[in-house]
Amino acid sequence: MFLFKEVKYKDILNIKALTIKNHQVTCIVGESGSGKTTLLRLLNKLISCDSGEILYQEQSLSAINSVELRRNVVMLPQSPAIFSGSIKDNLLIGLKFSEKQLVSDDKLSEVLKVVKLNKKLDEYAERLSGGEKQRVALARVILMDPEVLLLDEPSSALDEETEHTIIEALVNYTKDNNKTLIMVTHSKKIANHFADEVIEIKKGMLFKEGM
Repeated sequence: MFLFKEVKYKDILNIKALTIKNHQVTCIVGESGSGKTTLLRLLNKLISCDSGEILYQEQSLSAINSVELRRNVVMLPQSPAIFSGSIKDNLLIGLKFSEKQLVSDDKLSEVLKVVKLNKKLDEYAERLSGGEKQRVALARVILMDPEVLLLDEPSSALDEETEHTIIEALVNYTKDNNKTLIMVTHSKKIANHFADEVIEIKKGMLFKEGM
């Protein structure tokens, strides 16, 4: 799916060769400042490499329209935006931004169940806890139905038990719907338990690929 060839970005990343496979769960691990989030941001052109080439579905990212790419490869940052208004408003706004068809309340309630959030659609999103807001943002990404989900520490605001439950739900969603999940995580325990492939980054370089 993604292929890196001699990719360099500033003094942060230097990856000679890397393949991220389709329809798998890939976890990116490494110390803080090692370049994990930078790697994730390269995948949907939030930033572009200084040299080298990244291919997506055998096509160079440089030749793909950025807006079109981000409709298929959606990134959720570590501190996702929560907008004023209801949970429903926050769920629908991703579809509006990506110019996709809006969905029914039943579908919205269904996706809240995927992320284990037992809240009503008309509740104010800004009153939710940090972990609950993170789950609303996850649900928003799932609703956009991308080919690839890029998640940067998607469980950072959750306790360990809830983290395991949410990651398990995301992995099940990915596999049930033939999606690709690429996730930065601080937890090697989570990576080793759920990932099909683990990529370890150390000082901007590929330290280990595979299990």
